[in-house]
Amino acid sequence: MLVLNSISFDFGGRYLYSDAFWHIKPNQKIGLVGANGTGKSTLLRIIHGEYSLTGGEITGRRDLTIGFLNQDLLSYESDKSILDVALEVFERENILHEKIEKILKQLETEHGEDLLNELYFLQSEFESLDGYNITHRAEAILEGLGFSTEDLQRPLKEFSGGWRMRVMLARMLLKKPDLLMLDEPTNHLDLPSIQWLEKYLQDYDGTFILVSHDRYFLDRTVNTIAEIANEKITIYTGNFSDYLEQKTLRDELQQRQYDNQEKYIKEQQKLIDRFRAKASKAKMAQSRMKMLDRMEKVESVAGPSATMRISLNIDSQPGKVIYEGHHITKKYGEMEIFNNSHFQIERGDKIALIGANGKGKSTLLKIIAGTETADGELKEGYNVKTSFYAQHQLESLNINNDLMTELQVFAPLETDQRIRSILGAFLFNKDDVFKKIKVLSGGEKARVALGKLILSKANFLLLDEPTNHLDMQSVEILTDVLQNYDGTFVVVSHDRFFVEQIANKIWFIENHQLKEYPGTYEEYEHWAQRKLQEKKAEEKTAVKKPVKEKKETNNEDAKKQADLLEKQVKKLEAELNIARKKKDDLLEQLGMEENYNDKEKSKKLQAAYEQSEKELNELHSKWEDSYMQWMELSE
Repeated sequence: MLVLNSISFDFGGRYLYSDAFWHIKPNQKIGLVGANGTGKSTLLRIIHGEYSLTGGEITGRRDLTIGFLNQDLLSYESDKSILDVALEVFERENILHEKIEKILKQLETEHGEDLLNELYFLQSEFESLDGYNITHRAEAILEGLGFSTEDLQRPLKEFSGGWRMRVMLARMLLKKPDLLMLDEPTNHLDLPSIQWLEKYLQDYDGTFILVSHDRYFLDRTVNTIAEIANEKITIYTGNFSDYLEQKTLRDELQQRQYDNQEKYIKEQQKLIDRFRAKASKAKMAQSRMKMLDRMEKVESVAGPSATMRISLNIDSQPGKVIYEGHHITKKYGEMEIFNNSHFQIERGDKIALIGANGKGKSTLLKIIAGTETADGELKEGYNVKTSFYAQHQLESLNINNDLMTELQVFAPLETDQRIRSILGAFLFNKDDVFKKIKVLSGGEKARVALGKLILSKANFLLLDEPTNHLDMQSVEILTDVLQNYDGTFVVVSHDRFFVEQIANKIWFIENHQLKEYPGTYEEYEHWAQRKLQEKKAEEKTAVKKPVKEKKETNNEDAKKQADLLEKQVKKLEAELNIARKKKDDLLEQLGMEENYNDKEKSKKLQAAYEQSEKELNELHSKWEDSYMQWMELSE
């Protein structure tokens, strides 16, 4: 279907691929993997035609269609509803639909055989393209990705970047290109949407290339792994787990070949050194030297950096009960998050809090951390030292510090060697450790914050999506740290493999109540599926009793609460628009030459911009929680 033949590509003087080959075949489901910086996203952009090769060529069918989902699409804006934006991909169908509607309008006043014939051919083509079902298909995919029925008519511009990315993903899935390329599609999805996409890709009739750090997702969707390493592309048959087994065997074989070759070279070099000075043996020595020069060298297999062990030490042990909450009720205005809920965290608990966005997971962490208030009884245990990791706390990093200084100030008693090893584990190597915080991306700041977490010596951790922005190597480091951690933690995550590795209890929120499953994620998943099947069976056999009067009362209460939530949502939307404008104005001022050259003014504008971004994120979080609650009541 597509052949990358002897391709080379250099980026800033460094080659990402050199004389690499890859044959992409029809109906392959491919996971594209490789260490951070090896060029996975770059390769997708090359295939998409955005970058030109340094050498080699890409050949394929002339009519080959390619769909590419990437993070750049976050900036896409439109006044159209998200349903209409999704339907834009049906270009031919939309043209046919307009022509059909125009002819039907003409037929109200005109009656001609030519018009009827044209209508017949247009409708036949429209039907052959399954045009009458495109709206239904679009609705099904959008709702599968987490949008409510009411959302479908809302303008795209009202949604945050993560939700816009879901619309762009829906467009790609609806387009059904010959080759679908998805770059980290699960980054902006919650667990139910990830599971829906997983099922969709399992049934996908076509070829796709998927870049993802979610090992569960790769294991359940792909049948081929393409690995980028040492400027080459190596193909493995099977899913990600199969790839790991095959790679281990291949690496062992390659290392043996390397060791044998090195031994042979040393033996030959000894002979060359021994006989080079003798006239009678010089010719033989020269021959052996040429042979060694022509020999194709086997590369050594570098030892995996993930074997580096980093421990999260604790200063002191807490009491048996870490934290408990009773009769916890939390509302934002009239929007209810928790209602008379209870929980208890004991020493040694490794808890994963999972579920859909908007249910209150992050809110619960903030309540436990003390950054949010709630009604009810909250009690911290004896000698508990808490450390809270969340995306919004990245703003607490001192932007004028370099990475080493930031961690040295935070943990002055730690050695420079340990600080460097922690930064190295999170992909900051050599001179990277002297970069200023202010030049780092959001993902890089997140890794620095995780480094500080490891140095905190806390005996109780609260972690909100800690694997966001991390590649597999860094996730493995964090997993290893938490597996060997002697303390207690509650982690919010959508990464199922990560959760399976580190949690011994699962928390989930249902009907404004916090509930607990005492086991691993895999055990919870089997239990949840069994529970769902039992519920469906009960619904089939249940005898419905008349509850008209009670239902009307409940409906009246629900409508009243929904009306209050609607007012809350609209109020927050108005505040969001003001906050967005403020942020955009500050960004525009930062870009002005006179402000850029004035260091003092630029510094103040930068601080104001960062504060406006923080306020916008907090407002959006409140709006999203309110909106999800409103949608639930409106169903």
